[in-house]
Amino acid sequence: MKTKETYAPGLEGIIAAETEISLLDTELEKIIIKGHDLIELSTRKTYADMVYLLLEGALPSSAEKIAVEEKLKSNYEIPQIVTDIIHLLPKQTHPMDGQRTGISVLAGFDESIDDRSVAVNKNRAYELLGQLPAITVNSYRILNNQNPVEPDQDLAYSANFLYMITGKKPSELEAEIFDRSLLLYSEHEMPNSTFTARVIASTQSDMYGALTGAVASLKGSLHGGANEAVMYMLKQAASVHEFEEIMKNKLQNKEKIMGFGHRVYMKKMDPRALIMKESLKQLCDIKGDSLLLDMCEAGEKIMLEEKGLYPNLDYYAAPVYWMLGIPIPLYTPIFFSSRTAGLCAHIMEQHENNRLFRPRVKYIGERDV
Repeated sequence: MKTKETYAPGLEGIIAAETEISLLDTELEKIIIKGHDLIELSTRKTYADMVYLLLEGALPSSAEKIAVEEKLKSNYEIPQIVTDIIHLLPKQTHPMDGQRTGISVLAGFDESIDDRSVAVNKNRAYELLGQLPAITVNSYRILNNQNPVEPDQDLAYSANFLYMITGKKPSELEAEIFDRSLLLYSEHEMPNSTFTARVIASTQSDMYGALTGAVASLKGSLHGGANEAVMYMLKQAASVHEFEEIMKNKLQNKEKIMGFGHRVYMKKMDPRALIMKESLKQLCDIKGDSLLLDMCEAGEKIMLEEKGLYPNLDYYAAPVYWMLGIPIPLYTPIFFSSRTAGLCAHIMEQHENNRLFRPRVKYIGERDV
């Protein structure tokens, strides 16, 4: 008997994998990570906790968390040849392409690259996470004719990351908010980049190859580039009224407005966006300037009234990063850096219980021409 063919454009609603990593539970309106509510975790845990949870399967004890931070710190440095190769790239190279190149080069330094065991993959993931701030920041700096910056071994992971970006040691609040953004971006079930990584891993390709493909996926404006687009739009306005006019003109011209809507969150606001909105308010209060928050809230109201759409994480993460002094071209590379924890978990899971992805097509061309 012929099997019934099912066609779902964009694989909408198709279950492609079984996973113990995460779930977007639309019924309970929760993002579940290894059994824990992501939003609840963001109120009391750090990115280092999330890294351990994703790679080890449980929240760390105090001693285990310290060990994670030390393991990440021990990998802050990157091989000089990575920096040398980035220097050779054309100056118009996008920072994400510099990031992608750096990850690809690291593969050549892995003497156990053909080992797909859990233990080796896990150690590989910690090394990559430790190295990513230096690759991410210095690829941007080199491509913008700036000198590479050395990591500060005395700073915790997120504080060091932000220090390398801005060139100044962050305040406790700034480090906390940046860390919270990394945690919120760390894992989100099966978006395009995660699916890409799993498809590549399903061929038994190595972790570097799977992550390189994920960078290429995340670079796309319909996936990771949205936070940059949001900030460029905000920068066009000098007042709430101007921003409202920009939004209304875009709607009138049927232009896509980034930062709104989500393939899964259709009838409510992305819960991660609510956390970043509160973080934006904290930064605005400290700096005594609420303009960005006021503009964002005005835009949120317009989109809900006109299109019935709610903000996603990118909408409020963008102004938060701006208030932290982060250059706009680094927004998406930072997104990828934080998401690498989740990506590595998915790659390891795929390697452990693998089946090669090999979908079919619905042929609509001519026959017997």
